[in-house]
Amino acid sequence: MKKILIANRGEIALRIMRSAREMGIKTVAVFSEADRDALHVRYADEAVCIGPPPSNQSYLVGEKIIEACKKTGAEAIHPGYGFLSENAAFARLVREAGLILIGPTPEAMEIMGNKLSAKAAVLKYNIPMVPGTEEAINDISEAKNRAREVGFPILIKAAAGGGGKGMRIVNSLEEFEEQMQLAVSEAISAFGDGAVFIERFVTSPRHIEIQVLGDTHGNIVHLFERECSVQRRHQKVIEEAPSSILTPEMRAQMGACAVDVARAVNYVGAGTVEFILDENLDFFFLEMNTRLQVEHPVTELITGLDLVKEQIKIARGEKLNYRQEELKINGHAIELRVYAEDPLNNFLPDIGTLETYKTPKGNGVRVDDGFEQGMEIPIYYDPMIAKLITYGACRDEAIQRMIRAIDEYDITGIKTTLKFGKFVMQHEAFKSGNFDTHFVDKYFNANSLNANDPDEALIAAIAAVLAIKKGQSGVEQASSKIIESNWRKNRLKF
Repeated sequence: MKKILIANRGEIALRIMRSAREMGIKTVAVFSEADRDALHVRYADEAVCIGPPPSNQSYLVGEKIIEACKKTGAEAIHPGYGFLSENAAFARLVREAGLILIGPTPEAMEIMGNKLSAKAAVLKYNIPMVPGTEEAINDISEAKNRAREVGFPILIKAAAGGGGKGMRIVNSLEEFEEQMQLAVSEAISAFGDGAVFIERFVTSPRHIEIQVLGDTHGNIVHLFERECSVQRRHQKVIEEAPSSILTPEMRAQMGACAVDVARAVNYVGAGTVEFILDENLDFFFLEMNTRLQVEHPVTELITGLDLVKEQIKIARGEKLNYRQEELKINGHAIELRVYAEDPLNNFLPDIGTLETYKTPKGNGVRVDDGFEQGMEIPIYYDPMIAKLITYGACRDEAIQRMIRAIDEYDITGIKTTLKFGKFVMQHEAFKSGNFDTHFVDKYFNANSLNANDPDEALIAAIAAVLAIKKGQSGVEQASSKIIESNWRKNRLKF
Protein backbone atom coordinates (compact mmCIF):
# COMPACT_ATOMS: atom_id res chain seq x y z
CA MET A 1 0.00 0.00 0.00
CA LYS A 2 1.90 3.03 -1.29
CA LYS A 3 -0.81 5.68 -1.67
CA ILE A 4 -4.02 6.35 0.29
CA LEU A 5 -6.86 8.73 -0.52
CA ILE A 6 -8.51 10.31 2.52
CA ALA A 7 -12.23 10.76 1.80
CA ASN A 8 -12.72 13.43 4.42
CA ARG A 9 -11.69 16.93 5.46
CA GLY A 10 -10.46 19.01 8.39
CA GLU A 11 -8.74 17.66 11.47
CA ILE A 12 -9.45 13.98 10.83
CA ALA A 13 -8.02 14.16 7.31
CA LEU A 14 -4.84 15.74 8.67
CA ARG A 15 -4.64 13.25 11.52
CA ILE A 16 -4.81 10.29 9.07
CA MET A 17 -2.28 11.87 6.73
CA ARG A 18 0.29 12.31 9.50
CA SER A 19 0.16 8.64 10.45
CA ALA A 20 0.35 7.61 6.79
CA ARG A 21 3.41 9.81 6.26
CA GLU A 22 5.14 8.18 9.25
CA MET A 23 4.51 4.83 7.56
CA GLY A 24 6.03 6.05 4.29
CA ILE A 25 2.66 6.13 2.53
CA LYS A 26 1.73 8.93 0.09
CA THR A 27 -1.61 10.68 0.62
CA VAL A 28 -4.28 12.18 -1.61
CA ALA A 29 -6.68 14.83 -0.35
CA VAL A 30 -10.09 15.47 -1.80
CA PHE A 31 -11.72 18.83 -1.25
CA SER A 32 -14.78 20.88 -2.05
CA GLU A 33 -14.52 24.40 -3.47
CA ALA A 34 -15.06 25.75 0.06
CA ASP A 35 -11.97 23.87 1.29
CA ARG A 36 -9.58 24.85 -1.48
CA ASP A 37 -7.19 26.52 1.00
CA ALA A 38 -7.74 24.05 3.85
CA LEU A 39 -4.78 22.66 5.76
CA HIS A 40 -5.42 19.06 4.75
CA VAL A 41 -5.25 20.08 1.09
CA ARG A 42 -1.87 21.75 1.62
CA TYR A 43 -0.48 18.85 3.66
CA ALA A 44 -1.32 16.03 1.24
CA ASP A 45 1.03 14.89 -1.49
CA GLU A 46 -1.76 15.37 -4.04
CA ALA A 47 -5.20 16.96 -3.96
CA VAL A 48 -8.30 16.66 -6.14
CA CYS A 49 -11.29 19.00 -6.17
CA ILE A 50 -14.50 16.94 -6.11
CA GLY A 51 -17.22 19.59 -6.36
CA PRO A 52 -19.14 22.51 -4.87
CA PRO A 53 -19.27 23.24 -1.11
CA PRO A 54 -22.44 21.32 -0.18
CA SER A 55 -21.38 17.84 0.99
CA ASN A 56 -24.07 16.14 -1.10
CA GLN A 57 -22.29 17.51 -4.16
CA SER A 58 -18.75 16.68 -3.01
CA TYR A 59 -17.77 14.66 0.07
CA LEU A 60 -20.87 12.44 -0.10
CA VAL A 61 -20.54 11.57 -3.79
CA GLY A 62 -18.81 8.18 -3.79
CA GLU A 63 -18.33 8.06 -7.56
CA LYS A 64 -16.27 11.28 -7.49
CA ILE A 65 -14.04 9.87 -4.74
CA ILE A 66 -13.42 6.64 -6.64
CA GLU A 67 -12.67 8.65 -9.78
CA ALA A 68 -10.10 10.66 -7.78
CA CYS A 69 -8.47 7.37 -6.75
CA LYS A 70 -8.19 6.25 -10.35
CA LYS A 71 -6.84 9.63 -11.39
CA THR A 72 -4.09 9.65 -8.75
CA GLY A 73 -3.33 5.94 -8.52
CA ALA A 74 -4.39 5.64 -4.89
CA GLU A 75 -4.84 2.00 -3.88
CA ALA A 76 -6.93 2.50 -0.76
CA ILE A 77 -9.45 4.88 0.79
CA HIS A 78 -9.63 5.95 4.42
CA PRO A 79 -13.09 7.44 5.08
CA GLY A 80 -12.34 8.96 8.51
CA TYR A 81 -15.60 9.51 10.38
CA GLY A 82 -18.86 11.05 9.21
CA PHE A 83 -19.63 11.48 5.50
CA LEU A 84 -19.28 8.02 3.83
CA SER A 85 -17.52 6.23 6.68
CA GLU A 86 -20.49 3.98 7.54
CA ASN A 87 -22.08 3.84 4.11
CA ALA A 88 -22.36 0.20 3.01
CA ALA A 89 -23.24 1.16 -0.58
CA PHE A 90 -20.03 3.19 -0.84
CA ALA A 91 -18.03 0.32 0.67
CA ARG A 92 -19.37 -1.93 -2.10
CA LEU A 93 -18.46 0.64 -4.77
CA VAL A 94 -14.92 0.68 -3.42
CA ARG A 95 -14.71 -3.11 -3.50
CA GLU A 96 -16.17 -3.30 -7.02
CA ALA A 97 -13.60 -0.74 -8.21
CA GLY A 98 -10.80 -3.05 -7.03
CA LEU A 99 -9.79 -0.65 -4.25
CA ILE A 100 -9.24 -1.25 -0.54
CA LEU A 101 -11.47 0.40 2.04
CA ILE A 102 -9.63 1.00 5.30
CA GLY A 103 -12.58 -0.13 7.37
CA PRO A 104 -15.01 -3.01 7.84
CA THR A 105 -16.86 -4.97 5.18
CA PRO A 106 -20.07 -3.55 3.70
CA GLU A 107 -21.93 -6.52 5.19
CA ALA A 108 -20.82 -5.63 8.73
CA MET A 109 -21.71 -1.97 8.13
CA GLU A 110 -25.15 -2.94 6.92
CA ILE A 111 -25.98 -5.14 9.91
CA MET A 112 -24.64 -2.77 12.53
CA GLY A 113 -26.06 0.29 10.77
CA ASN A 114 -29.55 -0.74 11.82
CA LYS A 115 -30.19 -1.08 15.54
CA LEU A 116 -32.69 -3.92 15.08
CA SER A 117 -30.47 -6.04 12.82
CA ALA A 118 -27.56 -5.34 15.17
CA LYS A 119 -29.59 -6.67 18.11
CA ALA A 120 -30.56 -9.76 16.13
CA ALA A 121 -26.94 -10.43 15.18
CA VAL A 122 -25.63 -10.40 18.76
CA LEU A 123 -28.47 -12.35 20.41
CA LYS A 124 -26.60 -15.68 20.15
CA TYR A 125 -23.85 -14.26 22.38
CA ASN A 126 -26.29 -13.37 25.18
CA ILE A 127 -25.32 -9.71 25.13
CA PRO A 128 -27.34 -7.70 27.73
CA MET A 129 -30.11 -5.68 26.05
CA VAL A 130 -32.33 -2.90 27.35
CA PRO A 131 -35.82 -4.42 27.85
CA GLY A 132 -38.07 -3.62 24.91
CA THR A 133 -38.97 -4.93 21.45
CA GLU A 134 -36.55 -6.87 19.28
CA GLU A 135 -38.34 -5.98 16.08
CA ALA A 136 -39.94 -2.94 14.44
CA ILE A 137 -43.32 -1.83 15.80
CA ASN A 138 -46.04 -2.62 13.27
CA ASP A 139 -49.11 -3.09 15.45
CA ILE A 140 -50.02 -0.18 17.74
CA SER A 141 -52.13 -2.19 20.19
CA GLU A 142 -49.46 -4.87 20.50
CA ALA A 143 -46.83 -2.19 21.01
CA LYS A 144 -48.91 -0.63 23.78
CA ASN A 145 -49.16 -3.99 25.53
CA ARG A 146 -45.41 -4.41 25.29
CA ALA A 147 -44.91 -0.89 26.63
CA ARG A 148 -47.06 -1.78 29.66
CA GLU A 149 -44.90 -4.85 30.28
CA VAL A 150 -41.65 -2.89 30.00
CA GLY A 151 -42.99 -0.09 32.19
CA PHE A 152 -43.08 3.67 31.63
CA PRO A 153 -41.23 5.81 30.84
CA ILE A 154 -40.18 4.17 27.59
CA LEU A 155 -38.17 5.33 24.60
CA ILE A 156 -39.34 5.06 21.00
CA LYS A 157 -36.25 4.89 18.77
CA ALA A 158 -35.60 4.89 15.03
CA ALA A 159 -33.98 1.63 13.91
CA ALA A 160 -31.73 3.53 11.50
CA GLY A 161 -31.28 6.44 13.92
CA GLY A 162 -28.45 8.37 15.46
CA GLY A 163 -27.72 11.76 17.00
CA GLY A 164 -31.02 11.78 18.90
CA LYS A 165 -33.15 11.88 15.73
CA GLY A 166 -36.26 9.72 15.56
CA MET A 167 -36.28 9.39 19.32
CA ARG A 168 -39.19 10.13 21.69
CA ILE A 169 -39.62 9.68 25.44
CA VAL A 170 -43.11 8.44 26.37
CA ASN A 171 -44.22 8.88 29.98
CA SER A 172 -47.71 7.38 29.77
CA LEU A 173 -49.94 5.15 27.67
CA GLU A 174 -52.11 8.11 26.69
CA GLU A 175 -49.34 9.83 24.75
CA PHE A 176 -47.87 6.67 23.20
CA GLU A 177 -49.61 6.83 19.81
CA GLU A 178 -48.90 10.52 19.21
CA GLN A 179 -45.21 10.18 20.15
CA MET A 180 -44.86 7.12 17.95
CA GLN A 181 -46.24 8.99 14.95
CA LEU A 182 -43.79 11.82 15.59
CA ALA A 183 -40.87 9.39 15.88
CA VAL A 184 -41.81 7.61 12.64
CA SER A 185 -42.18 10.92 10.79
CA GLU A 186 -38.80 12.16 12.00
CA ALA A 187 -37.15 8.83 11.18
CA ILE A 188 -38.46 8.93 7.60
CA SER A 189 -37.31 12.54 7.21
CA ALA A 190 -33.82 11.94 8.64
CA PHE A 191 -33.02 8.42 7.44
CA GLY A 192 -35.59 7.47 4.80
CA ASP A 193 -36.62 4.58 7.06
CA GLY A 194 -39.63 4.81 9.36
CA ALA A 195 -38.95 1.63 11.34
CA VAL A 196 -39.05 2.26 15.09
CA PHE A 197 -38.88 0.09 18.21
CA ILE A 198 -39.30 0.61 21.95
CA GLU A 199 -36.96 0.30 24.92
CA ARG A 200 -37.20 0.99 28.63
CA PHE A 201 -36.07 4.55 29.24
CA VAL A 202 -33.07 4.60 31.55
CA THR A 203 -33.56 7.73 33.63
CA SER A 204 -29.94 8.34 34.73
CA PRO A 205 -27.82 6.74 32.02
CA ARG A 206 -24.10 6.83 31.49
CA HIS A 207 -22.75 6.38 27.98
CA ILE A 208 -19.81 3.97 27.94
CA GLU A 209 -18.20 2.73 24.75
CA ILE A 210 -15.55 0.07 24.12
CA GLN A 211 -12.95 0.38 21.35
CA VAL A 212 -12.38 -2.85 19.40
CA LEU A 213 -9.92 -3.92 16.71
CA GLY A 214 -10.30 -6.97 14.48
CA ASP A 215 -7.93 -8.30 11.84
CA THR A 216 -8.58 -10.47 8.77
CA HIS A 217 -7.27 -13.55 10.59
CA GLY A 218 -10.08 -13.75 13.14
CA ASN A 219 -8.29 -11.97 16.00
CA ILE A 220 -10.35 -9.39 17.91
CA VAL A 221 -9.30 -7.37 20.96
CA HIS A 222 -10.76 -4.49 22.94
CA LEU A 223 -8.80 -1.39 23.93
CA PHE A 224 -10.84 -0.62 27.06
CA GLU A 225 -13.55 1.97 27.52
CA ARG A 226 -14.31 5.63 26.97
CA GLU A 227 -16.73 7.61 29.12
CA CYS A 228 -18.88 9.80 26.85
CA SER A 229 -21.68 10.97 29.13
CA VAL A 230 -21.23 14.77 28.86
CA GLN A 231 -23.42 15.52 25.84
CA ARG A 232 -25.53 18.23 24.30
CA ARG A 233 -28.40 17.40 21.94
CA HIS A 234 -27.53 13.68 22.38
CA GLN A 235 -24.07 14.37 20.95
CA LYS A 236 -20.81 14.07 22.83
CA VAL A 237 -18.80 17.11 23.90
CA ILE A 238 -16.35 15.65 26.43
CA GLU A 239 -14.91 12.13 26.54
CA GLU A 240 -12.39 10.43 28.78
CA ALA A 241 -10.56 7.14 29.17
CA PRO A 242 -10.79 5.18 31.31
CA SER A 243 -14.19 5.75 32.95
CA SER A 244 -14.05 6.81 36.59
CA ILE A 245 -16.90 4.46 37.50
CA LEU A 246 -15.96 1.05 36.09
CA THR A 247 -14.40 -1.59 38.32
CA PRO A 248 -11.82 -3.96 36.80
CA GLU A 249 -14.50 -6.69 36.83
CA MET A 250 -17.04 -4.54 34.96
CA ARG A 251 -14.36 -3.48 32.49
CA ALA A 252 -13.52 -7.10 31.74
CA GLN A 253 -17.19 -8.04 31.35
CA MET A 254 -17.98 -5.12 29.03
CA GLY A 255 -14.81 -5.70 27.05
CA ALA A 256 -15.67 -9.37 26.53
CA CYS A 257 -19.18 -8.40 25.39
CA ALA A 258 -17.76 -5.85 22.95
CA VAL A 259 -15.47 -8.49 21.44
CA ASP A 260 -18.46 -10.85 21.07
CA VAL A 261 -20.47 -8.10 19.35
CA ALA A 262 -17.64 -7.63 16.86
CA ARG A 263 -17.29 -11.39 16.42
CA ALA A 264 -21.01 -11.64 15.58
CA VAL A 265 -20.35 -9.89 12.26
CA ASN A 266 -16.75 -11.06 11.69
CA TYR A 267 -15.65 -7.49 12.24
CA VAL A 268 -12.49 -6.18 10.60
CA GLY A 269 -10.80 -2.88 11.46
CA ALA A 270 -11.49 -0.34 14.18
CA GLY A 271 -14.99 -0.12 15.63
CA THR A 272 -16.77 0.98 18.77
CA VAL A 273 -19.38 -0.91 20.74
CA GLU A 274 -21.63 1.42 22.71
CA PHE A 275 -23.31 0.58 25.99
CA ILE A 276 -25.69 2.32 28.34
CA LEU A 277 -25.03 2.01 32.08
CA ASP A 278 -28.00 2.45 34.42
CA GLU A 279 -28.21 3.72 37.99
CA ASN A 280 -27.60 0.17 39.29
CA LEU A 281 -24.41 -0.10 37.18
CA ASP A 282 -26.02 -2.69 34.92
CA PHE A 283 -24.89 -2.31 31.31
CA PHE A 284 -26.84 -2.85 28.08
CA PHE A 285 -25.81 -2.95 24.41
CA LEU A 286 -26.86 0.09 22.38
CA GLU A 287 -25.19 -0.11 18.98
CA MET A 288 -21.91 -0.47 17.14
CA ASN A 289 -20.21 2.32 15.21
CA THR A 290 -18.34 0.79 12.29
CA ARG A 291 -15.61 3.42 11.96
CA LEU A 292 -12.99 5.42 13.78
CA GLN A 293 -14.54 7.63 16.46
CA VAL A 294 -13.99 11.35 16.98
CA GLU A 295 -12.75 10.56 20.50
CA HIS A 296 -10.20 7.91 19.50
CA PRO A 297 -7.22 10.01 20.76
CA VAL A 298 -8.03 9.31 24.43
CA THR A 299 -7.74 5.58 23.74
CA GLU A 300 -4.46 6.14 21.90
CA LEU A 301 -3.01 7.98 24.88
CA ILE A 302 -3.88 5.35 27.50
CA THR A 303 -2.79 2.39 25.34
CA GLY A 304 0.16 3.84 23.42
CA LEU A 305 -1.31 2.62 20.11
CA ASP A 306 -1.85 4.67 16.95
CA LEU A 307 -5.33 3.57 15.84
CA VAL A 308 -4.95 4.91 12.31
CA LYS A 309 -1.74 2.93 11.83
CA GLU A 310 -3.52 -0.13 13.22
CA GLN A 311 -6.34 0.38 10.70
CA ILE A 312 -3.88 0.60 7.83
CA LYS A 313 -1.97 -2.50 8.96
CA ILE A 314 -5.22 -4.47 9.21
CA ALA A 315 -6.28 -3.29 5.73
CA ARG A 316 -2.92 -4.56 4.41
CA GLY A 317 -3.75 -8.00 5.80
CA GLU A 318 -1.41 -7.92 8.78
CA LYS A 319 -2.18 -9.74 12.02
CA LEU A 320 -2.64 -7.89 15.29
CA ASN A 321 0.75 -8.20 16.98
CA TYR A 322 -0.55 -8.25 20.56
CA ARG A 323 -2.95 -10.33 22.63
CA GLN A 324 -5.69 -9.06 24.93
CA GLU A 325 -3.73 -9.88 28.08
CA GLU A 326 -0.81 -7.77 26.86
CA LEU A 327 -2.89 -4.59 26.66
CA LYS A 328 -2.83 -2.30 29.70
CA ILE A 329 -4.29 1.06 30.74
CA ASN A 330 -1.62 3.66 31.45
CA GLY A 331 -2.72 7.00 32.90
CA HIS A 332 -5.83 9.00 32.08
CA ALA A 333 -6.89 11.10 29.07
CA ILE A 334 -9.67 13.64 28.49
CA GLU A 335 -10.91 15.16 25.23
CA LEU A 336 -12.88 18.36 24.74
CA ARG A 337 -14.47 18.94 21.36
CA VAL A 338 -13.84 22.60 20.55
CA TYR A 339 -16.88 23.62 18.54
CA ALA A 340 -17.65 26.96 16.90
CA GLU A 341 -20.80 27.13 19.02
CA ASP A 342 -22.27 29.51 21.57
CA PRO A 343 -22.90 27.61 24.81
CA LEU A 344 -24.98 30.53 26.09
CA ASN A 345 -27.32 30.25 23.10
CA ASN A 346 -28.24 26.56 23.29
CA PHE A 347 -24.93 25.59 21.64
CA LEU A 348 -26.00 27.01 18.29
CA PRO A 349 -23.23 27.28 15.65
CA ASP A 350 -21.34 30.58 15.60
CA ILE A 351 -19.71 30.74 12.21
CA GLY A 352 -17.11 33.40 11.39
CA THR A 353 -13.39 34.15 10.99
CA LEU A 354 -10.70 32.96 13.39
CA GLU A 355 -9.28 36.42 14.12
CA THR A 356 -6.96 34.92 16.73
CA TYR A 357 -6.04 31.25 16.85
CA LYS A 358 -3.26 30.07 19.16
CA THR A 359 -3.20 26.53 20.51
CA PRO A 360 -1.95 25.46 23.94
CA LYS A 361 1.39 23.71 24.31
CA GLY A 362 3.29 21.74 26.93
CA ASN A 363 3.54 18.32 28.47
CA GLY A 364 0.49 16.09 28.10
CA VAL A 365 -1.40 18.40 25.71
CA ARG A 366 -2.49 17.33 22.22
CA VAL A 367 -4.50 19.39 19.72
CA ASP A 368 -5.98 17.76 16.62
CA ASP A 369 -7.25 20.57 14.41
CA GLY A 370 -7.69 21.64 10.82
CA PHE A 371 -7.58 25.43 11.03
CA GLU A 372 -5.17 28.30 11.44
CA GLN A 373 -5.48 31.98 12.26
CA GLY A 374 -7.36 34.00 9.63
CA MET A 375 -9.34 31.07 8.27
CA GLU A 376 -13.14 31.04 8.14
CA ILE A 377 -15.30 28.28 9.59
CA PRO A 378 -17.39 27.06 6.62
CA ILE A 379 -21.15 27.04 7.09
CA TYR A 380 -21.51 23.81 5.14
CA TYR A 381 -20.00 21.33 7.60
CA ASP A 382 -19.84 20.28 11.23
CA PRO A 383 -18.68 23.29 13.32
CA MET A 384 -15.91 21.45 15.15
CA ILE A 385 -12.67 23.45 15.10
CA ALA A 386 -10.46 21.10 17.03
CA LYS A 387 -10.13 18.35 19.61
CA LEU A 388 -8.23 19.35 22.73
CA ILE A 389 -6.83 16.30 24.53
CA THR A 390 -4.89 16.16 27.78
CA TYR A 391 -3.10 13.24 29.39
CA GLY A 392 -1.97 12.69 32.96
CA ALA A 393 -0.75 9.99 35.28
CA CYS A 394 -4.17 10.11 36.97
CA ARG A 395 -7.62 11.59 36.34
CA ASP A 396 -7.03 14.65 38.52
CA GLU A 397 -3.83 15.51 36.67
CA ALA A 398 -5.61 15.17 33.31
CA ILE A 399 -8.41 17.47 34.56
CA GLN A 400 -6.01 20.12 35.87
CA ARG A 401 -3.99 19.94 32.66
CA MET A 402 -7.20 20.42 30.65
CA ILE A 403 -8.05 23.54 32.67
CA ARG A 404 -4.56 24.91 32.02
CA ALA A 405 -4.79 24.08 28.31
CA ILE A 406 -8.20 25.75 27.99
CA ASP A 407 -6.82 28.89 29.61
CA GLU A 408 -3.94 28.91 27.12
CA TYR A 409 -6.13 28.24 24.05
CA ASP A 410 -6.67 31.67 22.46
CA ILE A 411 -9.54 31.95 19.96
CA THR A 412 -11.28 35.20 19.03
CA GLY A 413 -13.73 36.10 16.28
CA ILE A 414 -16.23 33.37 17.14
CA LYS A 415 -17.84 31.78 20.19
CA THR A 416 -16.52 28.35 21.20
CA THR A 417 -17.13 25.58 23.72
CA LEU A 418 -13.83 26.25 25.52
CA LYS A 419 -15.37 28.02 28.52
CA PHE A 420 -18.03 25.34 28.72
CA GLY A 421 -15.26 22.75 28.89
CA LYS A 422 -13.65 24.61 31.78
CA PHE A 423 -17.01 24.80 33.55
CA VAL A 424 -17.33 21.02 33.30
CA MET A 425 -13.77 20.39 34.51
CA GLN A 426 -14.38 22.55 37.59
CA HIS A 427 -17.83 21.21 38.43
CA GLU A 428 -18.03 18.97 41.49
CA ALA A 429 -20.24 16.42 39.72
CA PHE A 430 -17.62 15.87 37.03
CA LYS A 431 -14.66 15.94 39.41
CA SER A 432 -16.32 13.36 41.64
CA GLY A 433 -17.35 11.18 38.70
CA ASN A 434 -20.99 11.39 39.80
CA PHE A 435 -22.65 12.46 36.54
CA ASP A 436 -24.70 11.08 33.64
CA THR A 437 -25.91 12.09 30.18
CA HIS A 438 -28.16 14.75 31.73
CA PHE A 439 -25.16 16.76 32.98
CA VAL A 440 -25.89 19.78 30.75
CA ASP A 441 -29.60 19.87 31.62
CA LYS A 442 -28.91 19.49 35.33
CA TYR A 443 -26.02 21.87 35.86
CA PHE A 444 -25.50 24.23 32.93
CA ASN A 445 -27.39 27.42 32.09
CA ALA A 446 -26.75 30.88 30.65
CA ASN A 447 -25.37 32.18 33.95
CA SER A 448 -23.00 29.29 34.54
CA LEU A 449 -20.00 30.51 32.56
CA ASN A 450 -19.71 34.01 34.01
CA ALA A 451 -20.29 32.73 37.53
CA ASN A 452 -17.61 30.10 36.95
CA ASP A 453 -15.01 32.51 35.53
CA PRO A 454 -12.70 33.77 38.31
CA ASP A 455 -11.33 36.53 36.07
CA GLU A 456 -14.79 37.94 35.50
CA ALA A 457 -15.62 37.60 39.18
CA LEU A 458 -12.43 39.42 40.22
CA ILE A 459 -13.06 42.31 37.85
CA ALA A 460 -16.64 42.61 39.05
CA ALA A 461 -15.46 42.65 42.66
CA ILE A 462 -12.82 45.32 41.97
CA ALA A 463 -15.35 47.47 40.13
CA ALA A 464 -17.90 47.13 42.92
CA VAL A 465 -15.44 48.10 45.67
CA LEU A 466 -14.09 51.06 43.74
CA ALA A 467 -17.59 52.22 42.89
CA ILE A 468 -18.40 52.43 46.59
CA LYS A 469 -15.14 54.17 47.54
CA LYS A 470 -14.54 56.56 44.68
CA GLY A 471 -17.70 56.86 42.62
CA GLN A 472 -18.13 56.11 38.96
CA SER A 473 -15.12 58.09 37.73
CA GLY A 474 -12.84 56.00 39.92
CA VAL A 475 -14.31 52.86 38.44
CA GLU A 476 -13.61 54.08 34.92
CA GLN A 477 -10.04 54.95 35.86
CA ALA A 478 -9.47 51.58 37.53
CA SER A 479 -10.99 49.74 34.58
CA SER A 480 -8.66 51.60 32.24
CA LYS A 481 -5.65 50.45 34.25
CA ILE A 482 -6.85 46.85 34.14
CA ILE A 483 -7.29 47.03 30.37
CA GLU A 484 -3.75 48.37 29.95
CA SER A 485 -2.15 45.56 31.97
CA ASN A 486 -0.60 42.49 30.35
CA TRP A 487 -2.76 40.31 32.57
CA ARG A 488 -5.84 41.98 31.14
CA LYS A 489 -4.62 41.82 27.55
CA ASN A 490 -3.44 38.25 27.62
CA ARG A 491 -6.18 36.65 29.68
CA LEU A 492 -9.37 38.55 29.02
CA LYS A 493 -8.95 39.86 25.48
CA PHE A 494 -11.26 42.84 25.95
